[in-house]
Amino acid sequence: MLQPSEYTYNGKSNQPASNSNPNPVKTVSAPVEQATIGRSLFIKGEVSGSEALYIDGRIEGKISLPDNRVTIGRNGSVQANITAREVVVMGKVNGNIECSDRVDIRSEGSVTGDVSTIRISVEDGAVLKGGIEVRSSERKQNQKESQPKQAEAQKAEPAKAAAAHA
Repeated sequence: MLQPSEYTYNGKSNQPASNSNPNPVKTVSAPVEQATIGRSLFIKGEVSGSEALYIDGRIEGKISLPDNRVTIGRNGSVQANITAREVVVMGKVNGNIECSDRVDIRSEGSVTGDVSTIRISVEDGAVLKGGIEVRSSERKQNQKESQPKQAEAQKAEPAKAAAAHA
C-alpha cells in the first residue's frame, strides 16, 4: 500500500524535490541604479540627477535629487542643502534637508541643520542639531485640492456681498 507522501498527481509528486546541493540558491535581483561618490572624491558645487546617490566622500554646495534616495555613508561628509525623496544619514551632514518622504538618521550619523519631511527616524546615538518640521502628506494633498475651491469661494463672496447690500 502506498504511503500518503508517495501519492502522485499527473505524474508529479506532492513532495518538494530534494535539493542535492547543500548550499542555498542565491537569488539575484535587478540592480538598483545608484551613483557612488567614493571616499577619495571631493565635489564642490551642485549635484543633481535622476538616480539614487551614495556619498562616501565630501560634497560642498547643493544636492538636488527630488525623486530619489540620497545616502550619506559612514565616511561621507556633506556641507550642503539636500533635496530628495528619501535621505539616509550614516556620516555627517551640515545643511538643511528637505525630504518628500523620509529621513533616517542612523546611530553613527550626525545632522546639523533644519529637517523638513513627512516621516523621520532618529536612532539612539545619532546627533541632530536643528529644527524639525514633520509635515502631513494628507495636508499637502488637501492644500492642492482646496486652492481651486478657495478661488471659487473668493469669486462667490463679492456676489453675496453685493446681494446683501441690495
